[in-house]
Amino acid sequence: MECYDLFDFRPSDKAYEEIVEVIGFGLAPEKEQGTSIQYADWRQGAVNRFTNRAYALGFIVTYEEMKDNLYEELVMQRTQRLAFSGRTTKEIVAANVYNRGFNTNFTFGDGKALIVTDHPTDDGTQSNRLAVDADLSEQSLEDLVIQISNAKDAAGLQIALRPQTLHIPTQLQFVAERILGSVLQNDSANNAINALKAMGSIPGGWKMNHYFTDTDAWFIRTNSPKGMCYFDREDLDFSEDNDFDTDNKKYKSYMRFVPGRADWRGIYGSSGA
Repeated sequence: MECYDLFDFRPSDKAYEEIVEVIGFGLAPEKEQGTSIQYADWRQGAVNRFTNRAYALGFIVTYEEMKDNLYEELVMQRTQRLAFSGRTTKEIVAANVYNRGFNTNFTFGDGKALIVTDHPTDDGTQSNRLAVDADLSEQSLEDLVIQISNAKDAAGLQIALRPQTLHIPTQLQFVAERILGSVLQNDSANNAINALKAMGSIPGGWKMNHYFTDTDAWFIRTNSPKGMCYFDREDLDFSEDNDFDTDNKKYKSYMRFVPGRADWRGIYGSSGA
């Protein structure tokens, strides 16, 4: 499933999970001989709550259908469609975290959308969005890679953040391959190497998602240890039972999960030009 590329999957055993940002220490000051050391506070930052949501669907095979020897054929067809419905639901719910990434109506623990230029921190505002939104190109990809490399933690210290994978809608698959797959610079007469490829700037390559709705938005996942998280409370499960009053046979699917982000440094992006 394509959603596996978008998140780090984690088990869940509660109604909701919380990931609390911890604001670490600043730089260690120089200590003069014989003087006491300074002690810093270990403080709590934004709290991101992941509330597991239930998704369920079912179908009925009537008593008459069973009596007319349609039971086996109907159950097989409808069960396959029910499983497909469940998988597609997971894909769309997961992709929607990205689809709403620039929408200020959908916010997280710091009160901001997924990808913005002004995440509040102790060191002032920080950005995981390209300074000027641009379509996917060699230059814009290089700019965002540099921005990721300059990332800081909430206390303002460099964290050596690194890009991992490029995530794109179906419309950008050929653009992404030309940019990351070319030995020389893409769409240029210059006899120069493709630095992105030569340096392995996007080590995980590009990942296409059929459920992204913005045709020119693109994203880079990073190696942030608590970035994009998907909590799986109950995996897709199927069950069946009989209805006493009608003798109809009922089948249902049920699952509970929640995708989201714990640290905005786990994802960078551009909404396109």
